[in-house]
Amino acid sequence: MSETDAPQQQQPQAARAGASATGRGIVYAVAAYLIWGFLPIYFIALAPTGPFEIVAWRVLFSLVFCAIAIAVTRAWRPFLAILKRPRIVLIMGAAGVLIYINWQTYVYATTSGQVVEASLGYFINPIVTVLLGVIVLRERLRVTQWVAIGISVIAVVVLTVGYGQLPWIALALAFSFGLYGLVKKQVGRDVDAVSGLTLETAWLAPVAVVQLFVVGVTTGITFGHEGTLHTVALIGAGVITAVPLLFFAAASRRLPLVVMGFIQYFTPILQFIVGVALLHEAMSFERWIGFALVWVALIVLTVDMVRAVRAQRRVGQTRADAVQGEATEAVESDPLPE
Repeated sequence: MSETDAPQQQQPQAARAGASATGRGIVYAVAAYLIWGFLPIYFIALAPTGPFEIVAWRVLFSLVFCAIAIAVTRAWRPFLAILKRPRIVLIMGAAGVLIYINWQTYVYATTSGQVVEASLGYFINPIVTVLLGVIVLRERLRVTQWVAIGISVIAVVVLTVGYGQLPWIALALAFSFGLYGLVKKQVGRDVDAVSGLTLETAWLAPVAVVQLFVVGVTTGITFGHEGTLHTVALIGAGVITAVPLLFFAAASRRLPLVVMGFIQYFTPILQFIVGVALLHEAMSFERWIGFALVWVALIVLTVDMVRAVRAQRRVGQTRADAVQGEATEAVESDPLPE
């Protein structure tokens, strides 16, 4: 085999490896968003357990699951390395507070017959993320992004008129998760999914214990008193919290941002279907108009994102070609051996 034949054989192998990674990434992403999409049914099935007890067990059993996962995968070393960095530990504490607000609001919404409004929160989350980029990170938006935000504001006004009050559940979910993502961005690649969730739930564990104590002296604890299946389901709340996060982390490492951006709409679409088709939640005319405006805003935002990514790829390819040309010239004039 000549030296020129080797790169030609390596290219198809690399392409097949890339396609295989992309395929696995799509499977992981779809699995994560499908679990999140049908999560309302799981929490509703935990009745008569109330939202505060559900979230408390969700925190504690997520912590147990993550500890087992770290032990099984022997990932104690990177986790202990993170513990030696106080800044990251404090940031994960802030992330824990935000995800607690998100979990508590979401479980309350699902167990009180407001799944449709919860889905609205995750529909507008990408728009809130863009808005937070302007407010917190001082990012400059393109015209189409401002248009999407403007349409979303109109949608919230329409929904407020329809509800007779602000859709606070949707806004709380969107802003808590948007801020959660912003906080997590500060640690970037320093914290893996399991270590991150372990730290977040460790911070929240004392809150969960206090919450269980309050539930115990008021309405009463249901854990262990509603049958074996119910007890197993409450324990499973920790597993069903951690597993999709691991799937999501695996998918994000294998898929482009645009693909992840499209797949993320699986969750609110499924939640909306669950709320309307399965739980028969009311959809007034104003509610349909508000949701329609949000969907239009998401289309505008998605089209803008696709165009921006394509432009970045063209610029990146041009730069890569220029660098490759310079590298070729350097190799040809460099007398040193490889």
